[in-house]
Amino acid sequence: MSTVLVTGGTGVLGRAVVARLTAAGHDARIMSRTGTVPGDLRTGDGLDAAVAGVDTVVHCASDPRDARRVDVDGTRRLVEAVRRAGDPHLIYISIVGVDRIPFAYYQAKAEAEREIALSGLPWTTLRATQFHEFTADLLAQLTRLPIVPAPRGWRFQPVDVREVADRLVAMVDAGPAGRLPDLGGPDVLTVAELAHAYLTATGRRRPIVALPVPGRFSASLRAGANLSPDGRAAGQTFAAFLAERSGENIRSGS
Repeated sequence: MSTVLVTGGTGVLGRAVVARLTAAGHDARIMSRTGTVPGDLRTGDGLDAAVAGVDTVVHCASDPRDARRVDVDGTRRLVEAVRRAGDPHLIYISIVGVDRIPFAYYQAKAEAEREIALSGLPWTTLRATQFHEFTADLLAQLTRLPIVPAPRGWRFQPVDVREVADRLVAMVDAGPAGRLPDLGGPDVLTVAELAHAYLTATGRRRPIVALPVPGRFSASLRAGANLSPDGRAAGQTFAAFLAERSGENIRSGS
């Protein structure tokens, strides 16, 4: 079995990837500023040591709050370190629509994709839609308001992070494949439908009001630039995710 470095291995996706790599018998190294293998994409500290002797790098690390330093410059530093180490397979997780949605974080992810594709290394990139966890966190903020705003025409396709992890780990054995088909969740839902599901799961009532939102970003979401209609996963739905999380909260007493 191979030695695999997972950047961002302590994050939501990274933990799922590490668990599946370990279950498959791979030697999984967790790289983060506090992980089992220290490495800092912002400065480059520790990257050469982290990639030494690895067969594959699964690059999950990302920071929407500091995308230029982490996602762009950090990916460039990682690519340089991987090249110095030889030619390990570099697997990258990106987001559906990064080349079509005018949003700074998405533009940074698209630039990171280009860094990898032009690196000269064996590479694979997978774009996925929003994870259930991210969608739930966003809805937690929206539903704190007395009236829940639902941008008219916006739709999302939340995906189970375990489905994404399975796809990435499969590529460790399959080898470099370039750009993979996009991966999305089983259901495409409006913001109003997502908010209703979240309120139902949390046992609350709020009026949900559809509102028009102007601008290029809103127009791209109305056009479905964030969706993957031809790449629907057969995994957990958002409603099932909420039910599972509610059950865990009940069992933990929270």
